[in-house]
Formats: sequence, C-alpha cells, structure tokens
Amino acid sequence: MEETKILFTSESVSEGHPDKVCDQIADAILDECLKSDANARVACECFATTDYLLIGGEITLHNNDIIDYENIAKKVILDIGYDKDEYLFNGNTCKIENRIKHQSLDIAQGVDGDSLENIGAGDQGMMFGYASNETENYMPLPIVMAHKLVRLATSLRKDGSFIGARPDMKAQVTIDYTHDIRVDTILMSCQHDENVSLDEFKAFIHDKIMVPVVKSFHLNTDFKYFINPTGRFVLGGPAGDTGLTGRKIIVDTYGGKARSGGGAFSGKDPSKVDRSAAYAARYVAKNLVAAGVADMLEIQLSYGIGMSHPISIAIETFNTEKISKEKILTIINKLFDLRPGMIIKNFSLTKPEFHYRDLSNYGHFGRPDVNCPWEKLDKVQEIKELMKRL
Repeated sequence: MEETKILFTSESVSEGHPDKVCDQIADAILDECLKSDANARVACECFATTDYLLIGGEITLHNNDIIDYENIAKKVILDIGYDKDEYLFNGNTCKIENRIKHQSLDIAQGVDGDSLENIGAGDQGMMFGYASNETENYMPLPIVMAHKLVRLATSLRKDGSFIGARPDMKAQVTIDYTHDIRVDTILMSCQHDENVSLDEFKAFIHDKIMVPVVKSFHLNTDFKYFINPTGRFVLGGPAGDTGLTGRKIIVDTYGGKARSGGGAFSGKDPSKVDRSAAYAARYVAKNLVAAGVADMLEIQLSYGIGMSHPISIAIETFNTEKISKEKILTIINKLFDLRPGMIIKNFSLTKPEFHYRDLSNYGHFGRPDVNCPWEKLDKVQEIKELMKRL
C-alpha cells in the first residue's frame, strides 16, 4: 500500500494582486494620516475593478489637515506597475472615487481615553498570534517559502530580468512533513504580456525563481511544479478580478497553519485591535517559543469595544509544551501588558519606524526586511528566569 503523505499548503500573492493593490493603497493612506496626526483615527478600505478605484471608510484628523487620498492611490498604483492602458487599470487614467467620511462619535467616545494607558479597544473581536521553531524566523515554512517566491518574482519583474511578466502573481507551496521535511509541490501563476514566449517564460519561473528559492532553504529540488495551469494569464490585476481591502488575511498571517482572527489589518490605525493586538499576540507567541516554553504556540486574545483590558487570553500548544499551560498563562499575565494603549506605546505604532504599506505585501510577521517591533525577542530571558521560579 502506498504511504499516505502528511502535507500542508500555503499561498502568497504579489503586490500586483488586486486585493493587495487595495491593501497597499489603504495602508499608504494610513501612513500619510499618521504622518500628519499621530492620533489619527483611520478605517480605510478600497475596491478596485476595471479602470476604477473606490476609496471608502472613516478617517478623523484632529488637526483638520487635508490629505490628497486620490493622489496617494495614484502613486501606489503606478509604483506597483499598473501604468499602461492595455492592463485595463492604469494609475494615470483610471477613475478614482473618494467616499471617506469622519469616524463615528459613538466609537470615538469609547476609544479616546484620558491617557494612553486607559484608551479602549477600537472594536470588539478576537485575534490570534502564532510561532513555531520550524524556521529561523519562527514562522511556518510553507508561507515563508510562498512569500519568498512572489517577492523574488516581483523583484525580477521590476529590474527587467523577468521578461514579459506583469504585476499580478500567485505562489502556492506544499510541504511534505511525512518524514524529513521536503518540498512536495510548487504552483505559480504569473501574469504575462500577450506576445511572450510561454516556453521561455515558464522555464524562467522554474529555473530562476522556484529552484533558487528552494535551494535557499536547503531543500530538495525534485519537487513537482505547475506554472500557469490554465495555459495563459494575460488579463490580471483589478481588470481580471475585483480587488478588495482585507481579503487576504491568511496570506497576511500564517498561511493557514494557525487560526485567524475576525478582522483584517490594512487601512486600520493601531487603536483597532484587529491590527495592534494581532501584532501583540505574535510578539507573545514568538518570545515564548524562543524561550523554549513550547515548540509551537498559538495565543488568542479577545477585546470589547471601549475596554482597556483583554476579556480573555487562551493558548494552544499542540502537545509541544515543556511546562504546564497554567504556568504559560501565568508568564503571559506577569510579563506582557496587553492593554491596547500599552501595545501602541510599546511598539510605537502611531509613530512607527516602518511604513504600514511595507507590511501590506508578503505578510505582517517574520519579516527580516521590515523593522517590526513585535518581532523582537526581548522577553526571552525574563521568560526563562520566570520559568525557573514557577
């Protein structure tokens, strides 16, 4: 009898994917709003289709500054590479409609506290954080590899090496965990020009993208692979498939290896715990795993709108814990301040040393190329010392 394989698959998408176009515009608007007013309240979403972009949501700037949302969107679209009429979505010519309004006063009165420590969560909800010692950055291997594939493909497109490539791309990686970790299958769909040589195009993807990425992880290169399974992929981006902010939450997090919270990240200022508490949950999980508490750990946080403390904290260790779950919860409660205001303060989320737009592609976690404070391992020693006393 043929052995049943233990497989797991994750996917990533490029910055030219229609949903990611919307995420980037929403986060670029957030960046500009926080640059103007560190206490800006932003809940911005975008919808993109053929030659059209809609910007909606609620934004309040306390200094009443005027932000040119349409111009921000245009710059993002052109930077991605949608700059030709043949794409049917051109930053120079597409219609951009602005339907931004002010934040509800009912929400504001629950969020704007008298001090940062006491501000309430911007909404109710539950968030998850995850870490495992599977990779150097404490992320699941399938999503890390999928991100690297589309990031490399995009880089080669932009420097002119990936001839005939257009902005919209996807990568899907299946890892075989049956015995030693192996790459089982890689699937890539890459948008291309009408007159490209498909044989050369596919050979480039295999030889210059798939194989180098797999080798960088010191894994097998005899994997199965599929490239543009439908045969051609000329029409893509918002003209080929409607884009919407927040629709790639699994790509943004852990590739399905961990559970997902109830809300997306992009276009939301850090008073929205959908974003800030998800970052905090990753921080807690990563430091706990790095300290040897468990080989993999998932944490769930929940909040109520206007409330300054979590309603609940739950953990799952997948039977890999080295100490009891009760002791792990004790460590979390003693060492991590999970009030929304303190998350914002400790991570400097209203005056970040990074751009939120940079996080809108290739995941919000495990990023060596972005200075994310929630990726720091600055609690490991404290955790180890507390473990000895419990």
